[in-house]
Amino acid sequence: MSNIALPEIDQSILRKKATIISDLKKITNSENVLSEDDEVKAYETDSLLAYKQKPLVVVLPENTLEVSKILKYCNENKIKVVPRGAGTGLSGGALPLQDGILVSLGKFNKILEIDFDNNCVVTQPGVTNLSITQAVQHKDLYYAPDPSSQIICSIGGNVAENSGGVHSLKYGTTSNNILGVEIVLMDGTICKVGGKTFDSEGYDILGLISGSEGLLGVITEITVKILRKAQTVRAALIGFPSVEDGGNFVSDVISNGIIPAGMEMMDKALTEATDNYCKAGYPRDAESMLIVELDGTKSEVDELILKVGDIAKKNNSSSLRINNSEEERFMFWAGRKAAFPACAALAPDYYCMDGTIPKRKLSEVLKEIDRLSKKYNLPVASAFHAGDGNLHPLIMYDANSEGELRKTEEFGAEILKYCVKVGGVLTGEHGVGVEKRELMCEMFNNSDIQQQIRIKKSLDNNNLLNPGKVYPILRTCVEEGRAHIHAGEEKFPDIPRF
Repeated sequence: MSNIALPEIDQSILRKKATIISDLKKITNSENVLSEDDEVKAYETDSLLAYKQKPLVVVLPENTLEVSKILKYCNENKIKVVPRGAGTGLSGGALPLQDGILVSLGKFNKILEIDFDNNCVVTQPGVTNLSITQAVQHKDLYYAPDPSSQIICSIGGNVAENSGGVHSLKYGTTSNNILGVEIVLMDGTICKVGGKTFDSEGYDILGLISGSEGLLGVITEITVKILRKAQTVRAALIGFPSVEDGGNFVSDVISNGIIPAGMEMMDKALTEATDNYCKAGYPRDAESMLIVELDGTKSEVDELILKVGDIAKKNNSSSLRINNSEEERFMFWAGRKAAFPACAALAPDYYCMDGTIPKRKLSEVLKEIDRLSKKYNLPVASAFHAGDGNLHPLIMYDANSEGELRKTEEFGAEILKYCVKVGGVLTGEHGVGVEKRELMCEMFNNSDIQQQIRIKKSLDNNNLLNPGKVYPILRTCVEEGRAHIHAGEEKFPDIPRF
């Protein structure tokens, strides 16, 4: 049994299902409208597999004009819409609604333009993250953000969640690497924001769209910047006898003015699981392990790798290995990027958390996670984007065991609350979705939430785009003016609404 609630189902929409299907088939090809149980089942969840719900209808538009017509139709008929990319999100952001249409961007899968003069690529949102790099690598160029799921995650989903990756420390998240988008608003309006230049006049609307989780519009085109590959790239694989030593090493690297291209950390449980999975040659006796990658000119990298080694020794490193070939470096990273599937060997199910903390608080937070693990009697394996404080504890549980999902949710919520308590935030790159929705009050006050909702209502006045995500369900009716108040008294005043 889960604690997660979804918006109340509109029974009138369910009764109109046949009409809705017929109307959608007038907008796009009939084969692009899926409504049978066996057809929509594939869309009942994203990668947060704990929560499932079949959509009323799935529609796969083929172009921006069709997206515009679909949204306009849904807006006029008060039908909820959930946008979906590849469905690799880990916060339930693409969880469908029983009385809503799921708009899948699966057919938006083409790179539209590669502009080498301006070092950018114009792409449709259904293109995978890695495909962009593959399209330009013959010119020694690449797209910097690289989530662990980059082989399958879509660039549109990356924008919606402001995804990061192992190289975000130096090169930033998605928001730092996009130049423009085409977005369709709920009333069908097609907007172009940004372009091929790094700066544009006016408000930073692009910053508002990045990380908006499908609440403001449906993205149909994205312009991303591409970078020149570094002359030299080297990686160090370092083991430490304790998590504290690993955390102190991270702080010392940054305080010495060294900005690695990537700096990833895994605890002993995850190190062993990933090494079993892909035979990366990880130091299995280490309590914490780090991958530190440095890029730049050869002389710069050679100097920095020696400094990193010295800092490691000062922090009691138990092992230090530097790649001797590109194949070996790729193997270092192959293990880290396989961390999540590797956990399948540890338990029937896992729940991946996502929070960000000040780097100096890493040891403290890990001790708290260990305490909570004992409290809830649920094992944890952890990975970290160590350089920017983004941590991913993976809670092991059995979904078929009565009450374990609820217990796991409570455990995860306590982790995230503690992240905020020590000066961190609820999410680093996975978004809020349904997973962290009820925790928003831990981080934002009433005024903050109201202002965010005002922005949403200015673009989606009827709250039809991805409802039930990001903002707490118990506050939504109040914030949107739909709460019933009689004689100055609110019904059920004892229920916490934020």
